[in-house]
Amino acid sequence: MTDGSVLWMMFGSLLVLLLSGMPLAFVFGSLAVCFTLLLWGSQALTIMGVQIFSVMNSELLLAVPLYVLMANILQRSGVIESLYKAMELWFARLPGGLGVGTIVICMLMAAMTGIVGAAVAAMGILALPSMLERNYNTRLALGAICAGGTLGILIPPSVISIIYASAAQISVGKMFIGGVVPGLVLGGFYCCYIVIRSALHNRETGQSNQPAHIDWQARLASLRSLVLPSAIIFGMLGSIYAGIATPTEAAAVGVFGAIVSMLVERKFSLPALWSAAMDTMSISAMILWITIGAKIFVAIFTGLGGADMLFQFIEGLHVNRWLVVIAMMGILMFLGMFLDEIGIILLCVPVFLPIINALHFDPLWFGILFLVTAQMAYITPPFGYTLFYLKGVLPKGIGMAEVYRAIIPFLLLQITALALFMIWPELVTWLPRY
Repeated sequence: MTDGSVLWMMFGSLLVLLLSGMPLAFVFGSLAVCFTLLLWGSQALTIMGVQIFSVMNSELLLAVPLYVLMANILQRSGVIESLYKAMELWFARLPGGLGVGTIVICMLMAAMTGIVGAAVAAMGILALPSMLERNYNTRLALGAICAGGTLGILIPPSVISIIYASAAQISVGKMFIGGVVPGLVLGGFYCCYIVIRSALHNRETGQSNQPAHIDWQARLASLRSLVLPSAIIFGMLGSIYAGIATPTEAAAVGVFGAIVSMLVERKFSLPALWSAAMDTMSISAMILWITIGAKIFVAIFTGLGGADMLFQFIEGLHVNRWLVVIAMMGILMFLGMFLDEIGIILLCVPVFLPIINALHFDPLWFGILFLVTAQMAYITPPFGYTLFYLKGVLPKGIGMAEVYRAIIPFLLLQITALALFMIWPELVTWLPRY
């Protein structure tokens, strides 16, 4: 049996098991064990031990449970509720103001937590009922929450950025700062779309229900809700960019800030802290098991010469290097319909990155493109994770079909932004450079 036929068997088996609904970590792990035994015998299972030790010994991945813990504590701290009330006051008279406020809060939550599910669930509970009460178009409200919640993939401190940096062996700090401008651009796209659509169709955003009187005293008082989030963001990102702390140490700063927020908002309790810790353990274990399984699977793939074989195939095509990048983006978008972004990163980065380096593209720039496509995967039907996060908090009468339709305009905006970052790479690279 040739190496090429074994590689085709590996990917055929991978596709079959994924379609069967088996958890991703077990898919990678079981295939790794089976093909190791088939090709090299039981003595070669030491490969698995080496890869497991490599993952568990990674200081970089230690940041993941800390950022997840911070997100879970902030969800229970009352900070998000205070922020939403402030945005409701400040954006009330803007066309589509609550939708814009929702995007802004999602951006702030992204900068505080780096977790997509936290923003989507929180805004689904807080913002969706408020927008529907004001006669907002249902699809506009659903789309704003789904799309805004995915900004946590790009805006630092992003857990997905850490996993990508770990897989690609590049600086986490540069990945963080590289995601700032693209995250702001996408957030700006969403806000502009909401304002323009709302201005053209006032009946869709309940403009008639907006208060006639502006209480400036209440607005100014509401700005106090920005103090804690700003302190957490400055403490984490400021310590990284000033060179005071590593991303892992900055995550610990964020956890401390989240606990202080619970104390200030008078929401601190041992049961709440215990619940946050249990949720963190569950999410972190899932991420680490997927990471271990994927690393073992990729180790066997590269050991069989899969990466070299793919590179030689692409080299033999004699096509423009930009067509190769576009094809990679297409593959990532397709995989995003079936896999979660962590699995995509761990499966594709070791294969794609040597090709990107050989074609003389900036790996940091490609990393941000990778994250944008991962962000698209979160809202791509039929299996986009964000769609199902929102499904859990939808009011009666709104089904998944409505959510699928709602996300289409925002998905088109993400594709537009991806093209923009490919045409003008400086949008991604200039800030990390300086």
